[in-house]
Amino acid sequence: MKRFFHRLRPLSRSSGQSLNLMPLGWLLLFCCGVFMTGGISLLHGQWGAPAVAQSTNVQKQEDQVIRDFTLPKAPSEAPVYRPAPPVEEAPAQSDPESTPAPVTSTPAPAKAAAKPSSALKKAPASQYVLEFNRSPIVGNRLRLQGTYAETQLAFTRPRNWNLQSARALIRFQHSPALLASRSNLTVRVNGTSVGSTPLNRKQSQIGQILVEIPTNLIQDTNDIAIVAQQNVDSKCSNPADPALWTEVLPDSKLLFDYQPQPVPLDLSRFPYPFFDNLSLDPNRLAYVRPATMSETWLTAMGRFQAAMGRLADFRPLDTRFVKGVEDLEWNDRLVILGTPAEQPLLKSLKLPFAVSGNQIIDGAKNALPGDVGVLMLAATPKGGNPILVVTGNGAEGVSKAAQFLVQPKNRRIASGQAVLVDSLDDVSTPAARQWERAIPDANEFKLSALRGADQEPFQDTTVRGASAPLVELNFRALPDDHFTRGSSMELVYSYSPQVNPRTSAIEVLLDGVVVGGKRLTSDTGATRESVNVNLPENLITPTSKLAVAFRLSAREQGQCGVVTDQQLWGTVHANDTRFKLKRDQSVQLPDLKLLQVGYPFAAPQDLSGTAIVVPDSPSETELLTMLAFSERLGRLSQAESVKLDVYTAGSLPDNVRQSRNLVGVGTRDKFPFNEAFTTKQGFSLGSAFSRLWNQQKIQTLPDKGGVIKEVMSPWNGNRTLLALSGQQASGLNTVKDILNKDPWFFQVKGDTVLISANSQATSDFDPDAYQLEFLQQEPQRRIAKMNLLATTSRFLQDNWFLLPTGIVTVCLLLYGIVQLYIKRLEGEKP
Repeated sequence: MKRFFHRLRPLSRSSGQSLNLMPLGWLLLFCCGVFMTGGISLLHGQWGAPAVAQSTNVQKQEDQVIRDFTLPKAPSEAPVYRPAPPVEEAPAQSDPESTPAPVTSTPAPAKAAAKPSSALKKAPASQYVLEFNRSPIVGNRLRLQGTYAETQLAFTRPRNWNLQSARALIRFQHSPALLASRSNLTVRVNGTSVGSTPLNRKQSQIGQILVEIPTNLIQDTNDIAIVAQQNVDSKCSNPADPALWTEVLPDSKLLFDYQPQPVPLDLSRFPYPFFDNLSLDPNRLAYVRPATMSETWLTAMGRFQAAMGRLADFRPLDTRFVKGVEDLEWNDRLVILGTPAEQPLLKSLKLPFAVSGNQIIDGAKNALPGDVGVLMLAATPKGGNPILVVTGNGAEGVSKAAQFLVQPKNRRIASGQAVLVDSLDDVSTPAARQWERAIPDANEFKLSALRGADQEPFQDTTVRGASAPLVELNFRALPDDHFTRGSSMELVYSYSPQVNPRTSAIEVLLDGVVVGGKRLTSDTGATRESVNVNLPENLITPTSKLAVAFRLSAREQGQCGVVTDQQLWGTVHANDTRFKLKRDQSVQLPDLKLLQVGYPFAAPQDLSGTAIVVPDSPSETELLTMLAFSERLGRLSQAESVKLDVYTAGSLPDNVRQSRNLVGVGTRDKFPFNEAFTTKQGFSLGSAFSRLWNQQKIQTLPDKGGVIKEVMSPWNGNRTLLALSGQQASGLNTVKDILNKDPWFFQVKGDTVLISANSQATSDFDPDAYQLEFLQQEPQRRIAKMNLLATTSRFLQDNWFLLPTGIVTVCLLLYGIVQLYIKRLEGEKP
């Protein structure tokens, strides 16, 4: 030891200063002692207090480890969905004497495609007929007017099609005044011409053209354009001449010959094939009702249906219940949700994880824990219908499995035919005013913060031509926005040279109403000019659309009304265009018109502020109505999760009743909230098929109508209660239909909607399919979050009649005070 300290004597540096290492030696000696003492204590198992900390750290690490289970043997082949095509009748043949010869396009030769397999050759081809009248924009005809006119229709190709051939059968009639030598009809698919025919029919006779479409032109998303070039004069035709017309008839159609391809089932492709956004038919979901319904099953069903509604967006989605596999129809996708005890059907299916004694077992024949969710894919014995199983050995496991599917960031990592969900990250709830499809909550933002029709951030956009299309985007206010004077838009734009300054302008429109504009003054063009436009406060609504129109005129007029205009262009600059809004947060409820955008039930957008309540023993119609409302909320919201809750009437917690917006579903005799129909004002459904409105009372026999009614919640003055009801199941079924069908849902308004159905209606677009009566009787309550100045201003706007009375009262009060003061001064004089 002395030798050791002797070596730590001061050393001389080159600078002449000494370095004292004595403190360093003591430090090394202390560390050696601690190390030796700790080692001896560890050998004797007496580590003391630090052992508790170590145990705690080990426990934390164990909590973070995901449990591993013994997986069953993977199947040699994945389950395959083999869709069977529906039987379609071949199109009727037209009279050859009254029909021109079919025109067949001859596309340029392409590289030979790979030869199909022998099995594919033997498989019979199926035919799908897509008629133009399936599109609501077609109506009775598509009219082409002017010397050059064009119309387009979009269509998709389903994912499981191996397309063999495609044809377009276009039926039309045209003006008898057209010159056949200078008038023709051309068909284009995805910008490529596939056929043409002269417009030479006499006396407006119906003609048709059958054109072959090369299969290599057909993509996932396509458009067919019909172009008419029309002239009534051999030299010059006036484009405004009413005799220049051709009509494409609604019975025109596309004919596809295809072979359905088998689809290997894999969760990495979810939601396909349970939802195909390219399908030409409505996607069909079939659920199996469990033997006993629990709150877990109801909530999981509601959340899953809301997630499917988000995926569907504007596309149709059909939902029904079945008892088993034998009840499935063509194009049905079966979803089985619940524990094996709730869904005995699971025992009869060939699944990746076996079911034994109402328990799901792993590869080691051990039952999985009840808090582990299980997702499995299967197919019916003949493969005609895919099956999605959302299950677990306990309620917590079923909830995890369903939640995994409704959260996009979770399901992205799924793969294979089965997934065990051990743990899930909790997705935070967005702010109540954070709506992805609405304008930002900030009062100042750029145009690039908004989204276009493709739901992508808006970017610089250029349009061309004298008839340039509108630069259009959604400008949806938040549902509880109240705008005041002073909102403005600073539009930054550029335009091309060679415009006519006298007749060219730029306009800004809100819902088709021009709110501002400016003349394009330079014939040499301009870059990043700006115009400040006032945005009227009464025109900005939760469904508003903003459009910028370039009215471009060429400097030189063309001959015969034909103008060369492709050199004319205009650009809107998204990153430079700015908005400044003046608004506060104020809304009046109840108001069913706000239900068209989901408010207040879709705030927050993960639906965590809403609870649906069904009767204790819900019928199939009541369950389908609950699913229809869940789906509608999904279509109207966008978030990273779904936190909608569904309860029965007897299990609704008091804290949920008092804190959330409530939706009651059920026929009148089982309706969970009698408070919705016991109000002193407004419409009510009573017992014995009675209807009450104010002081009137009637009884109907039978009452097959449905009722949608919104009132303020009796348990929370800032929340609402929505009633979806009817005296009979048929009435509740009409409510379900209104929720499912966009043309009718987007008509609801007032606080009460009375619905009656026409059983003779043949189409959802038939204006007589349903009759809606709108009532506004319930007293509205203003819910606002404003400062004192804004609150005072809003109060005076709503109660302006009090302003003259208040002014007179204040004047009289001031007059009295002044008189008292004058008398006091006179009394003080000597």
